[in-house]
Amino acid sequence: MKARILLLMLITILVVSACGQEMMQGSMTLRNQNNEEVTFPQKKPVLFFFITTYT
Repeated sequence: MKARILLLMLITILVVSACGQEMMQGSMTLRNQNNEEVTFPQKKPVLFFFITTYT
């Protein structure tokens, strides 16, 4: 059962990743905790994390 679920997840990830574009159209700009704009580069892959807190 676990192998079947794992296989289904891998196939789903493969299909979803094949549907995407190779490069972004335009820049991605976010704001950090100090309200400063942070722009991500477009020419190389970028990994970023969103950490949210509810206080």
